[in-house]
Amino acid sequence: MDLKLAHGVGFADLYSRDGLTRLDGLFLEALTASDTGLANRLLAARAAPEGVATKDESELLIALAPHLESFVGRLFGIEDAIRALAAQANALAPLYEVKRLFVQRLAAKKFKPEEAASFDPAALAGAMGLAITGPDEELAYARHVMSWQKSEATHGSQLDAAMRYAAWATLSPAGQEKHRAGVLFKVPHKVDPQRLVPVETIERDGVRMMRLPEHHWRQREGFALTDAGMDLNHALDQMNYCIWCHAQGKDSCSKGLKDRKTGAFQKSSFGVTLAGCPLEEKISEMHTLKAQGSPLGAFAVIVVDNPMVAATGHRICNDCMKACIYQKQEPVDIPQAETRILKDVLDLPWGFEIYSLLTRWNPLDIRRPLPRPASGNKVLVVGLGPAGYTLAHHLMNDGHTVVGVDGLKIEPLASEISGVEPTGERVAFKPIRDVTELYENLDSRVLAGFGGVAEYGITVRWNKNFLKVIRLLLERRRDFAMYGGVRLGGTLTLDDAFGLGFDHVALCAGAGKPTHVDMPNGLARGVRMASDFLMALQLTGAAKTSSVANLQLRLPVVVIGGGLTAIDTATESLAYYTRQVEKFLERYETLAAERGDLAVRAKWSDEDTDVAEEYITHARAIRAEREAAKAEGREPRITQLLDSWGGATIAYRRRLIDAPSYTLNHEEVAKALEEGVSFAEGLTPLAIETDDLGHVQAIRLSREVSGLGEGNQKEEVVLPARAVLIAAGTQPNTVLAREDGSVTLDGKYFAAVDEDGNPVKPQFSISKPDKVTVLMQKRADGRAISYFGDLHPSFFGNVVKAMGSAKQGYPAVSRVLAKGAPTAVKPVDLIERLDGELRATVHEVQRLTPTIVEVVVKAPRAARAFQPGQFYRLQNFETLAPRVDGTVLGMEGLALTGAWVDRDKGLLSTIVLEMGGSSDLCALLKRGEPVILMGPTGTPTETPAGETVALVGGGLGNAVLFSIGAALREAGSKVIYFAGYKKVIDRYKVAEIERAADVVIWTCDEEPGFQPTRPQDKRFVGNIVEAMIAYGSGKLGRVPIPLSEASRVIAIGSDRMMAAVGRARHGVLQPYLKPHHHAIGSINSPMQCMMKEICAQCLQPHRDPVTGKTSIVFSCFNQDQNLDRVDFRALNERLGQQALQEKLTAQWVDRCLRRLRLRQDAAE
Repeated sequence: MDLKLAHGVGFADLYSRDGLTRLDGLFLEALTASDTGLANRLLAARAAPEGVATKDESELLIALAPHLESFVGRLFGIEDAIRALAAQANALAPLYEVKRLFVQRLAAKKFKPEEAASFDPAALAGAMGLAITGPDEELAYARHVMSWQKSEATHGSQLDAAMRYAAWATLSPAGQEKHRAGVLFKVPHKVDPQRLVPVETIERDGVRMMRLPEHHWRQREGFALTDAGMDLNHALDQMNYCIWCHAQGKDSCSKGLKDRKTGAFQKSSFGVTLAGCPLEEKISEMHTLKAQGSPLGAFAVIVVDNPMVAATGHRICNDCMKACIYQKQEPVDIPQAETRILKDVLDLPWGFEIYSLLTRWNPLDIRRPLPRPASGNKVLVVGLGPAGYTLAHHLMNDGHTVVGVDGLKIEPLASEISGVEPTGERVAFKPIRDVTELYENLDSRVLAGFGGVAEYGITVRWNKNFLKVIRLLLERRRDFAMYGGVRLGGTLTLDDAFGLGFDHVALCAGAGKPTHVDMPNGLARGVRMASDFLMALQLTGAAKTSSVANLQLRLPVVVIGGGLTAIDTATESLAYYTRQVEKFLERYETLAAERGDLAVRAKWSDEDTDVAEEYITHARAIRAEREAAKAEGREPRITQLLDSWGGATIAYRRRLIDAPSYTLNHEEVAKALEEGVSFAEGLTPLAIETDDLGHVQAIRLSREVSGLGEGNQKEEVVLPARAVLIAAGTQPNTVLAREDGSVTLDGKYFAAVDEDGNPVKPQFSISKPDKVTVLMQKRADGRAISYFGDLHPSFFGNVVKAMGSAKQGYPAVSRVLAKGAPTAVKPVDLIERLDGELRATVHEVQRLTPTIVEVVVKAPRAARAFQPGQFYRLQNFETLAPRVDGTVLGMEGLALTGAWVDRDKGLLSTIVLEMGGSSDLCALLKRGEPVILMGPTGTPTETPAGETVALVGGGLGNAVLFSIGAALREAGSKVIYFAGYKKVIDRYKVAEIERAADVVIWTCDEEPGFQPTRPQDKRFVGNIVEAMIAYGSGKLGRVPIPLSEASRVIAIGSDRMMAAVGRARHGVLQPYLKPHHHAIGSINSPMQCMMKEICAQCLQPHRDPVTGKTSIVFSCFNQDQNLDRVDFRALNERLGQQALQEKLTAQWVDRCLRRLRLRQDAAE
């Protein structure tokens, strides 16, 4: 159906300021015609908004809301749909009136629970003449009570029966169970902060744990939405439970619960500051309007303060709920109410378009009802998570052009809904009548990358389709452009940004450095950071049945930590384990049927075989349980099976009631325990215990034991664990300060300045600081840098605080921009230039050897930023990837070194070794295909002048050394290059290697080796260490540059090759090397995000050769590492973290390529 707007308004008008200005005029005309006095009040408020008292503003908005609702209904031609939605609320109104005035005030107080329990509900129902079989009849009961109350003398007996029935249903266990799904007979209970979650205590493996009784367990099925939220009836119940206290100025949910004497925010019994909603959303007004039958008006009130409302609400935030005026009894479930209002509007015909419109034009916003005129200013927003997308909205509505960049891969949306082609070209987009056109099943949705932590850090407890809604609110606007795979400090620097013509840079890259727990075997196989796990699951795509991403997990799981990340990690580990083993079995059985069991298992190690048998056994048990459940007509009891295999346990160093997850959001703890998660208190990790193969098999912890004499003593306990996931918190992401000398720190955070550039100290950990300070640098030309969200010392902590930082901080950005003139670069020209420089496309793919492919990418900005030794993350887009038999051939992120760059043409070369799995998909890339090439990342290799340097390359490592050798020679150093290969057929780019070296020693394990083409070069058959000995000792003839002159050795290749070179330097090679030379290796740790200290998959242990002390390095930040410090055993273990999965996936990808007729040779 086409959208036909009233009043002569066109669809394009809704997306232009001129059109919105005209629309606002039409609304004011209609309002004046309907209520001249109200129209005059609105105009007066707009003219002087700061002079409007809070109470007066609330009254004005509530008075205006029905008029706005009526106008929008006519505009979109949906008056009937809005009336029907309002009628639903009005029809349910008797429930809430009777509940408050009859059930709670009379029945629940008249009878004691013991007396109520003795009543006969069937007889009472008969006396009323009503059939009450459950919650469905509650509305009829309420209507009858209201009718009877009009003539109490006539209906005294019915009212008495009704009151007794209400007492039975409210106070007796039987009545509560019968009406458990209803609202009428549920009364608020007092809360005991110490017992917010109804746990029982069990003992497992000698450790006392808390869990929910089994009858409270909830069966989880995959990664579909786990919590649909309240229906309209239950949400309205909450809204009517609210006392609508804005009129008395007591709406603490919005403004915070303040001490009457000091005016400071009060704290909860857990010490949590009760500041209320960081956005100061008008919650009481929202409840009033929705409950009184104005659904669109209620929504418009929300959008005034929270335009990105799709990103808040149920299962996301509860700051408002914690500060509810009900402090001694159950608070109003505001997040549920808010999300219900959102969904009701989105579900209207053209509901998305209405939401979108109200974020740009909202007459209830007396301060900014329309976007301000174009300022000409261009703002670079770095990071498109909650702070970034909220800030982008506000800045655009202030008249500025916004360019958003994010290091994550951001999948393109269909241009017909986004208005943007993958090339960046703007095209017309269609109006969306039914919001479900945008929705995908969360279990199979495209992992689009937009939303930062909201995408990869929040689980499917929340409807992630809302991320697409939020994205479209921004992406459809012409004064917005967005680029994924761009990291500030890599692809772009601050100087680059200002040099391009940006007037301001806003940092919203919130995700921070995960805290590593220092303990023996702390990075053994099976140990991961929670951020690594969640990102692999929810961004790389391991959780999807269609994916070829690998994530190997075993049970039991122990999660270290007590925050919400620990909670999410525990629940998702159980959900993923089921998905993992079922997917493994399905692919294994398919491959075994086609290739034979022996062929599938041919490359498996003994450990691989053991793990595979574990997976297969468990998957078949799950299959059998599903079949039994189907036959018996019941729900499969998968949670019980997972528990019998060890399940997931959260181990926290303090009590449950001390855990941040409990003190901040105990509802999430309860929901996790419903999925079978256990919680063990008072446990501090001491060491990881490994099996004979180096895989984690248990974790040793200490706990305090009371009653053993004077004071508390500690004892050790051991929890079995095949996976240990660390969720011990994060630090602010301040990597930029180490990459850009102009950026300074103040402790753990960026240093702050005021709007004049003077140093200031922001208030710490307060979502509503007395003075909002968001600037961190002001340059001599007046241009500034700001910071928000988790980067900021005031606003870190959760999604809504990050969004609050943007709402509270954007005025400072606009004020700074207003003090100077925008740069001469026009916004449209800047975006056109960025489309050409930041969007990567495939230029050429060519095969160099049977197993090595060169992928040349056109990415001008990434090419110009490259320095020798750095690397990139290459990915194709899932939406553009080939598909076969339900499998999407989307790549995991591949860490690929730049082999060469052509800065003039904007080209760079990456070399790929096909090892099975994602690396085999590079050959499928087509010329012109859009890709993500994030980088460059890592630290440039030192290329000093005037030295002699020995380069030692093995296989693919030679691709890294091309540019390093060339840079060394250009700097005036001499280069001895040992180029090693396993087979003669493996050699590639001979001319590039020759240009990178003064002398090359061509080395091959296979006869006859390589014949040099230059007189000074040498040939050797054998391994690389033997070649170095032969050259150093003179066995290869006259040496143009003695190895003993080398003051620096750079080894790049497999971990085994680099380890061998590292050891040989202190043994067989020592006589031929300069004493005290510097030796580094480019460490190929497993990597995922490659954005520097974010996911922590790349953690690499170091060991001091003198003291034995261990330390940790993020290899994606510092890939060049001292060969004497690298723990190569640990590196080898971590590279084998998911060996079985990778081997099976390699065969599965091989199968997919054959079915696409893209591979004919027999599988090896």
